[in-house]
Amino acid sequence: MENLTRAQAADRFGYTPATMASLVRDFRAGELDLFAPRGVARRRSPAKERARVRIIELRQAGHSIVEISDALKKEGMALNRTGVWEVLTEEGFGRLSTRPFRERVLPRRAELPRAEILDFAQLPGVCDTLTAGLFLAVPDLVALDLPALVKAGGYPGTRAIPAVNYLLSLLALKLVGMRRVSHVDDLAADPGAALFAGLAALPKKTVLTDYSYRLDHAYQQRFLQALDTSMIAGGMLTAEDAVFDLDFHAVMHWGRDPALEKHYVPARSQRSRSVLTFFAQDSATHNLLYANADLSKATQNREVIAFCDHWLLASGHEPAMLVMDQKVTSHAVLAELDARGIDFLTLRMRSPALIAQIRALPATAFTTIALDRPGRYRRPKVAEQPDVAISGYPGTVRQFVITGLGRDTPTVIITNNRSVRTKTLIERYAHRMCIEQRLAEAIAGFHLDALAGAVNLNIDLDVTLTVLAAAACSALRKRLPGYAGATPDTIQRRFLETSGQIVNRGDHILVHLNRRTYSPVIRHADLPAATTVPWWGGRQLKFEIT
Repeated sequence: MENLTRAQAADRFGYTPATMASLVRDFRAGELDLFAPRGVARRRSPAKERARVRIIELRQAGHSIVEISDALKKEGMALNRTGVWEVLTEEGFGRLSTRPFRERVLPRRAELPRAEILDFAQLPGVCDTLTAGLFLAVPDLVALDLPALVKAGGYPGTRAIPAVNYLLSLLALKLVGMRRVSHVDDLAADPGAALFAGLAALPKKTVLTDYSYRLDHAYQQRFLQALDTSMIAGGMLTAEDAVFDLDFHAVMHWGRDPALEKHYVPARSQRSRSVLTFFAQDSATHNLLYANADLSKATQNREVIAFCDHWLLASGHEPAMLVMDQKVTSHAVLAELDARGIDFLTLRMRSPALIAQIRALPATAFTTIALDRPGRYRRPKVAEQPDVAISGYPGTVRQFVITGLGRDTPTVIITNNRSVRTKTLIERYAHRMCIEQRLAEAIAGFHLDALAGAVNLNIDLDVTLTVLAAAACSALRKRLPGYAGATPDTIQRRFLETSGQIVNRGDHILVHLNRRTYSPVIRHADLPAATTVPWWGGRQLKFEIT
């Protein structure tokens, strides 16, 4: 009627041009009745009519239905989401386009308090949080004495943020399954995540990502030594006669032109530019205890020796046995392990000459053994050779040639242990697959592969925090009845991501966990009645579970 363009009409009445086009289309098709006939009154809800003007104002400001409903509740005009949607539909508003999470529910970074030590006098008496379940990990972090671990590592801090609060901020992202540190703004406004770290707000992504640039591997070495000593004291690691599974894991780099070496990436079945990381697992408890990302092709063979030195400092004992893949180290390093009195159990590379020797073995050389494990391949045939010479190794090794494991070529295992039964050693090597399972769990729960760093040392802190996060989840799942074998992503999804309320009572913090499907498990969990939290100035943490 006024010959306005679509953009002009949309601007006048607070619509987007796309919504205006949809209104015109539906009106011309007879599917939208914009003008009610005279004398016909529409039935109206008093609650909707009271909030109608405010709903239109909030939608024109770009707020979603959820945000509008929450705002109305705070303003004393409570209206559920369905009612808000009906008002918006009557007024001709269309759907909002999908926005990033932080734009949908969180205020801008400029609206948040400064990232600094929390002044508990400024903490509200009651506040809602999406991460109330995160506090379930606090008792075990206190039991590990995290402040002492950080001090032992010698990590630097700043005037505003001490080192322990830096690491807690990064650990919070790990525990809730945040994919990258650069996504920290998704949690920046949540009071629970900030309180977990003992801060008024989580630091900016640039602050957290730059923190790793200040560190070298010596910090992580000292921290892991102190962590392992604490885990031994808490019964999470085996102190003496410890058997460890060792493995490499290549973290692929997704950027352009990285100055990285090429390593084999199993997920891609090819060699690619990547950061090579090394992990060790206690075979008895299945807990990760060591990690290193400061590796290169020139040094990777000697990482086994570096781990043995680490364990000797942490426990006072040499490892009893190391179980590893054939590519973890070299025969010369195996000789060093033998000289130190450390048993090893590893695959042997199948060269054409070795395969020819295996094929020449008579059938009478093989003996069938029964393995105590489920599955199809429980009765392999084994040919044991007690004294076999291998290149680069001064003495001889005990060798097992195994067929009937479902592979086209025989499996060849070598060891310097001459006292343990054949069946026990073969079963022991089969258990090495557990470390691959732990690494798969770390990828799924802690996003170990979601890294963009092109410098090994930038990744080193991340893999160290992965070990700490895995330890925290391992300790928590033992407190939860029926969840002793649960994976970290299950713990995160069912418990750590529980919403709730934080109640500030001065001398202690009460965390109320909202009721959900798995609340009965938390209700019967072995949680302490009160936990004194050092980074809260000695205040106590208590839980309320309904």
